[in-house]
Amino acid sequence: MKTLLSKIRSQLKRQASAKKALEMQAYMKSEMPYHGVQAPEVKKIAREAFKDFEYTEENWRESVLYLWRNAKFREERYLALNLCRQTKAREFQTSKNLKMYEEMIVDGAWWDYVDDISSRVGEILKNEPEKMKKKMLQWGRSKNMWKRRVSIICQLKFKAETDTDLLYRSIEESMGSDEFFLRKAIGWALREYAKTDSKEVKRFVKANRDRLSPLSQREALKNLK
Repeated sequence: MKTLLSKIRSQLKRQASAKKALEMQAYMKSEMPYHGVQAPEVKKIAREAFKDFEYTEENWRESVLYLWRNAKFREERYLALNLCRQTKAREFQTSKNLKMYEEMIVDGAWWDYVDDISSRVGEILKNEPEKMKKKMLQWGRSKNMWKRRVSIICQLKFKAETDTDLLYRSIEESMGSDEFFLRKAIGWALREYAKTDSKEVKRFVKANRDRLSPLSQREALKNLK
């Protein structure tokens, strides 16, 4: 794991840009510094770094956490997230590894990390719907804003398979919040589901017009006439 992190850091340093690093850090409002390596190059580094990776569940989980916990630059955490979404890691998307994702959500506490992780949580939800629905409803009531955001947006790509009961109950818990990232998440989740059932989203927004924030309503109805 030390070798993997060292290899990643070496490749990132070779492509580093001090100017871009400052721009990226300012844009993301990040306390953790950047190397200044943009997303396409980070993906290339990931392909090379994980080319010969040993995909056992234990090695995968420990490597993800090692990269995450020992990161000194934000791109190093992006590499940890990239390892999470590798095709060969799909079989590891189970509730057994939810604790790892929960740590990363709470520790990362910003949208670039959390939104990426929410897709992995969504995969676990698809794999274990009954167990994960209970967990997502718990997260929807959490004092941690980012866990609540995940409970709302974890079904973004579910389309017709969306569990609307879970979606609406998760939204319900955050409907009265003043938090921008929760209001945005509500609108985003509804807007995505509107691509599948626009009438239902219109009905939901109309029924909750006095409770949904203007931002959530605008986002939800953004692409609807």
